[in-house]
Amino acid sequence: MYLLFLFLFSYVLLLDFDPPPPKGPSGTEIVLYIWVFTLVCEEVRQGCFVGSRPLLQRVQQYFLDTWNQFDITALLLFMVGLVCRLFPSSYESGRTILCLDFMIFTLRLIHIFAVNKQLGPKIIIVGKMMKDVFFFLFFLGVWLVAYGVTTEGLLLPHDRRIPWIFRRVFYRPYLQIFGQIPLGEIDGVYFGAILMEDANPCTNTYANWLVLILLVIFLLVANILLLNLLIAMFSYTFSKVQGNSDIYWKSQRYNLILEYHSRPALAPPFILISHLHLLCKPIICLGMLELFQCYQSREH
Repeated sequence: MYLLFLFLFSYVLLLDFDPPPPKGPSGTEIVLYIWVFTLVCEEVRQGCFVGSRPLLQRVQQYFLDTWNQFDITALLLFMVGLVCRLFPSSYESGRTILCLDFMIFTLRLIHIFAVNKQLGPKIIIVGKMMKDVFFFLFFLGVWLVAYGVTTEGLLLPHDRRIPWIFRRVFYRPYLQIFGQIPLGEIDGVYFGAILMEDANPCTNTYANWLVLILLVIFLLVANILLLNLLIAMFSYTFSKVQGNSDIYWKSQRYNLILEYHSRPALAPPFILISHLHLLCKPIICLGMLELFQCYQSREH
């Protein structure tokens, strides 16, 4: 059912996302909204009505789970995108937010892989590797800023357009790591004709050679030193988790089974029937108890 939900979501975004009134949302889009509403109801049930602890502790326990944080983020983004989508002035912004939200809903599928003995431990490995990537990005960011600002000041000292400066300071050095080296820009061939209007290419010959030297040093550090450091960190993390993969898999599988055991039998969007049943069941039981007590009092 979740795969059908993703298929419906992608169909609405790609083929059936009509502008605001007079056209308004289509039938499939309204079905999507109802489906998301049932997901919201299920998250509220999990966060507030599962367990015997006080309400505040249940909500805190709910937010400690990473996948619940994914769900809340996805649902909040969907609501923001829906509100923006209903107004003509923010229609395109709503579409952008919903497209990004689809990515989060799709990444939620990774949680199901915990059942598999081979893929389950890989989720732990990927999660730990993400922490390694953040440390790597810190070192890489220092080099990106140092190299990007220096080359921008040497090649385009007269450019005052802030968006273009930020783009070249961060975007261009990052692409150079993967081999996209614009030698024409470094040599000052295309700046005056294509990219620049007011700024002129660097007229100092030594500055162009200095940029080439800095490029060699930057690629040496980023491609050889930092990337190999990241690979070594990945290898250590993989070997550490893989040695205890069976324990990680059993723990993940137990938590997943426990989570789905506490859920209603029906899947969204039909889970709304189960929610109505859970909501009406105490009322019906209370009414039957009152009738039984009334019947007993009449007998006495």
